[in-house]
Amino acid sequence: MIRLNNDTPTDVLQEVKKGSLVTDTFSKTGLVETIDISDDGLYRIYTFNLVTGRSIVVKR
Repeated sequence: MIRLNNDTPTDVLQEVKKGSLVTDTFSKTGLVETIDISDDGLYRIYTFNLVTGRSIVVKR
């Protein structure tokens, strides 16, 4: 299981794939369904959409 939060190293975030088991250490745990990566100029925003319908958002 991969723990995702704002302290997670970028190389770990890059290694997460569809089907990986992830958690945000609080209430969101599940398998990754899709991954969206965007850049707002200041942060790179990783949005991990889980099969449960929830999302984990990490800014790096």
